[in-house]
Amino acid sequence: MGTEVKKNKQLSDAKLRELIAKSQSGDFEARELIVNSNTRLVWSVVQRFMNRGYEADDLFQIGCIGLIKSVDKFDLSYDVKFSTYAVPMIIGEIQRFIRDDGTVKVSRSLKELNNKIRKKKEEMTKELGRTPTVNEIAAALEIAPEEIVFANEATRSLSSLHETVYENDGDPITLMDQISDENEQKWFDKIALHEAVSHLEERERLIVYLRYFKDQTQAEVARRLSISQVQVSRLEKKILDKIKSRMDE
Repeated sequence: MGTEVKKNKQLSDAKLRELIAKSQSGDFEARELIVNSNTRLVWSVVQRFMNRGYEADDLFQIGCIGLIKSVDKFDLSYDVKFSTYAVPMIIGEIQRFIRDDGTVKVSRSLKELNNKIRKKKEEMTKELGRTPTVNEIAAALEIAPEEIVFANEATRSLSSLHETVYENDGDPITLMDQISDENEQKWFDKIALHEAVSHLEERERLIVYLRYFKDQTQAEVARRLSISQVQVSRLEKKILDKIKSRMDE
């Protein structure tokens, strides 16, 4: 299936929107045409998940499920290209498949730490009458704040573009509301950067966090990790090369 449909031409934005409207009204032929014309998009996402022990065609089929979900859920009232909406949906579908299959695993220590953080957060919320800050939780558990950040990041579930991030007088604002065509490149860059960082080792992610989110110097990071500044410099260069290579893919 994959080799055959990859040759199909892409549709114009106007024609695509017309077909999406028909598909959402129950026109299965329109849906099939949309899928066939967007298989290059699916394959471009599949390439990011190669060399993980799965056949490309299997990942392609999973990606197509994400594509179909995109067609069904795409809101034509948004001034957003369909591909901008579909790519995160396809990525999410493949990631869920891999995670459910058990190939991508979070270490037991991170899971245990995340459970401690969750329980301590609940306890402190009751005691303080409000949600505690990261620094307050870190102090209570006698660990560094960045350890909490990484434990939460490593174990958090995937966010949906339809997830409500703010509600104004009963009118929910979703992640999708925050996407517009003028910011499309920034959106894809953020996705690529987040994915690239997620492939780093725990210590490498910690260095990125300390250097670029906490604005610590290489000397400060060296003291934090009990290594020399020269080692930090070498590791940082290696990490940046890794991220650039991953994003170029």
